[in-house]
Amino acid sequence: MTHHQPKAQRIRKQQLLKLGPPALVVAWALSTPIVMGAEQVITFDIPPQALGSALGAYADAADVQLSYPAHLTTGLKSPGVSGQYTAQQALQKLLQGTGITPRTTANGTITLEKAATVGPQSSSTMPAVTVTGKNVFERYSPTNKEYAVPNAISATKTDTPIMETPVSVQMVSRSVMDDQQVVTVQEALKNVSGVQAAEAFYDGVIIRGFDTSGATFRNGLRQDAISGLETANLSQIEVLKGPSSVLYGRIQPGGMINLVTKRALDIPYFSVQQQFGSYDFYRTTVDVAGPLLEDKSLLGRMNIAYRSNNSFRDYVSQENILIAPTVTWRPNDKFEVNVDYEYQHYTFTDDEYALPAIGTRPANIPISTYLQDASLTNNNHPDVQDKNLVAMDWTYHFNDNWRVTNRFKYTAVDYHQTSVWPAYLDDTNTYVYRGLWNTPLHRDTYAANLDLLGSFDTGFLHHDTLIGFDFYRMNEKDGPGGPDIGVGSSHPDAIPPLNIYHPVYTGIDLTQLYPNTPNFAYMRNQNWYGLYFQDQITLWDKLHILGGGRQDWALQSSGESSNGEFGDIQLNKVSNNPFNPRVGVLYQPWDWLSIYGNYSESYGSANVARAFDGHVLSPETGQQGEVGVKTQFFDERLISTLAFYNLTKQNIPYTDPDHPKYSLALGEVRSRGIELDITGRLTDNLSVIGNYTYTDTKITKSSNGDQGNEFFGVPLNSGSLWTKYEFKDELLNGLSMGTGAFVRGERQGDNANTFQLPGYVRWDANVAYSFKQAGTKITTQFNVINLLDKVYYDRTGGWNMAIYPGQPLTFMGSVRVEY
Repeated sequence: MTHHQPKAQRIRKQQLLKLGPPALVVAWALSTPIVMGAEQVITFDIPPQALGSALGAYADAADVQLSYPAHLTTGLKSPGVSGQYTAQQALQKLLQGTGITPRTTANGTITLEKAATVGPQSSSTMPAVTVTGKNVFERYSPTNKEYAVPNAISATKTDTPIMETPVSVQMVSRSVMDDQQVVTVQEALKNVSGVQAAEAFYDGVIIRGFDTSGATFRNGLRQDAISGLETANLSQIEVLKGPSSVLYGRIQPGGMINLVTKRALDIPYFSVQQQFGSYDFYRTTVDVAGPLLEDKSLLGRMNIAYRSNNSFRDYVSQENILIAPTVTWRPNDKFEVNVDYEYQHYTFTDDEYALPAIGTRPANIPISTYLQDASLTNNNHPDVQDKNLVAMDWTYHFNDNWRVTNRFKYTAVDYHQTSVWPAYLDDTNTYVYRGLWNTPLHRDTYAANLDLLGSFDTGFLHHDTLIGFDFYRMNEKDGPGGPDIGVGSSHPDAIPPLNIYHPVYTGIDLTQLYPNTPNFAYMRNQNWYGLYFQDQITLWDKLHILGGGRQDWALQSSGESSNGEFGDIQLNKVSNNPFNPRVGVLYQPWDWLSIYGNYSESYGSANVARAFDGHVLSPETGQQGEVGVKTQFFDERLISTLAFYNLTKQNIPYTDPDHPKYSLALGEVRSRGIELDITGRLTDNLSVIGNYTYTDTKITKSSNGDQGNEFFGVPLNSGSLWTKYEFKDELLNGLSMGTGAFVRGERQGDNANTFQLPGYVRWDANVAYSFKQAGTKITTQFNVINLLDKVYYDRTGGWNMAIYPGQPLTFMGSVRVEY
């Protein structure tokens, strides 16, 4: 769906109204009702260009708002218009030779149709009508201030409207991230049901009870184990619920996170924002975009972000630099290529371990207490991540119905990881004993896919078909090669124990603890190939049937040595070739209601973990059944999804308590629940994004005595609600206020259910004011995070030395200038 708006007015996102083939609705609206046939003359200067871009320029010049399906203008050029014309005359000139013509239906709605399908009511000029309708923005437009996103890229790879997609997929829009002053991806995901932060070192989450193992997707391609993911260059974040292996390969069954990056623009745009807040927080972002050639065949965009901050926890700090340019080349109407580059330099004090558990609750110590060691900061031993990413995708349209898309991404990540890790408490629960981890790491990842998409009819059935192939390779080496000698894990007694109630940091030089010769080296390699197909069948514009399957060929290997020599590593290899299906059905009796159901299977990471007796654990697998209801209320401005699911996962590895270097497999865990998500606009003034989740997890098969227990880290009840009110009256125009609460119930701290993390409520608020001066928009904003100023616990590592407290009361302000 492509959409345009006038510069002088706000418009809202909207789903395409279906009148039935061949009519396709285009809705136009003015700030005040006017008659298109009025004799108002406007000066137009729109050069020949792609029809979609020409219509956008027309909307600005004529001060009208319009929307239309993107495929209607695909591959079409407009001759442009130059001179003084009425709005209707200018539109007719823009559409000359395109095969598209406007007409008016009996109820006064203006539609766009291909000329061949226009009936007797059509004419060469439009009759005088009062134009009304519904409007939406382009996905990547910086002027898009809507919360709701009507189409999802990741669910089917076909940019299908959510109301026609028989799976649960939720989005966090750019507008939500801006209003909440979201800096990290994990923080943005608090707005989605069934999702919570998981990993501490890497940016991972738990979806429907299961950890994603630090994996996210970027524009549909997998990326593993990245820290400090920025939001500055993101257009939206998509969460696809349930097993997604059919289209994306080896994914944990809870779901996947897809980061949709900003794209180049065909209009000039510039924005700079300065944020500042508690704990010496400073963040500067720059976003500049526009055409690089006069004919707009080459477009560019650059996003830059710099962040520096301390923490509520002693001795913890971060510094993050992101440089992310992107270029789009459109030499003709059929071909488009996008090229991206990302550089990230992230320096941070390891904060992977936080409060210990004593009894069944976290220890009663200040959340500012740092249980690792001040030497990580004092002697300059922070963790450092350098990431270089190159990505490319291109699409060629054979015609209006068939196209091919190819994507490729290469990522090189260099880490130097230095951690003082808490090992255990003494018998008095007073002193914590600690060990040392210090090693460089290098990881190369390659990801690519090739998708052929086509639309065709067989009798009364309409098909949207996808056939694809993908590839993923990851090569990792941990160990000697950096400035220091690699240390796998030194004995906990090597570092003096720390009194958790009265910590006195030794400030020791950690380099004195390194061995004279390397004592650790590790290698891991993954090669995954997949062939998949999918068919979306539509009957009578109301019944949508989704079917597909995937064949995988997966090879993983890993191994380590205790002498630091990579050549001495004996690789443990595992290969698997599974087939996984997915089916779904959606019935849409009315435009505002869809009822759906689906079943899917997944194939997760092929376990390379070994048991003490030497055998390799079986691969992780998952199965899910789901039914749900989707709605669009308030003239389709508010999108909601209510889902009921039952999900099981097998062969989850965990550390063998008797042999810590080896693993055991948890037989099966079941997660079932209810999820409700609501996103959009209740009125022209009031926007909302909210969710509620009921998640019932249970270990259903286990050989270690945990059977029947709750799965760790997953609350039974959780939810959030964020609202924003924008004032429209003349006196307060430009002022907006927002507030929201985020709730988590009690969770188990480990699978043995020996301790629990208390529930919490977090209450945030913001106020913002925007005004224009000489064509420049200036926005000032102030956010308060956690108004309740209570301790809350947001993550657990699943054992009694890894409980992560959330932040206390925090303030954040910003000033943004854009034009």
